[in-house]
Amino acid sequence: MSALKTFANGIIKENPLLVLSIGLCSSLAVTTSVFNGLGMGLSMTFVLLMSEIIISLFRKLIPSAIRLPVFIIVIAAFTTIVQLLLQAYLPALSDSLGVFIPLIVVNCIIMGRVEAFSSKNNTGLAILDALGMGIGYTWVLVAISFVRELLGSGKIFGRAVFAEENAIGFFSGAPGGFFVFGIMIAVTLGLSEMKGKKNKASCDKKAADSKGADE
Repeated sequence: MSALKTFANGIIKENPLLVLSIGLCSSLAVTTSVFNGLGMGLSMTFVLLMSEIIISLFRKLIPSAIRLPVFIIVIAAFTTIVQLLLQAYLPALSDSLGVFIPLIVVNCIIMGRVEAFSSKNNTGLAILDALGMGIGYTWVLVAISFVRELLGSGKIFGRAVFAEENAIGFFSGAPGGFFVFGIMIAVTLGLSEMKGKKNKASCDKKAADSKGADE
């Protein structure tokens, strides 16, 4: 259950975007199309996964005094690998994401998980944490991108779904990104509150039943 909880936390309960609200700048900037959102999400997931694996493997050998520089070097190495692969095999995506790929190096999602989790846990748990956080990050990017591309341009993956003149240009701009993201956060908080009330009601009912049985 501990392993399953570690994996599931990043997808919903500790989602880096919807719950922790970190790494938002690059996330909202690249969500103008599903292609960009998916590409950024997978790139982040790869860097996060490989960085957590390396740090967890050598966590006991890294001196505390230089741990942050070591973390940055590891993250930068895998970020460079991603950047070169995109330039070689997906140049259109590389051009579209632009500076946001190199900026993965200083993304607080990766640095935060490396510092808070993989540097303190074994490799198995680090892999599950990275995959959970990566999937959680990616699905939110894809969801935002889907809404923005569909409503903003009438397309999905560049293919027309409806006439462009019927599109709402607001969603293609930065305000549209903040609007969609805000709606998703509101829905997440609403569902979380409903779940909390349901759990509280269940606990109160059990306590009442237990009290009645004792009497």
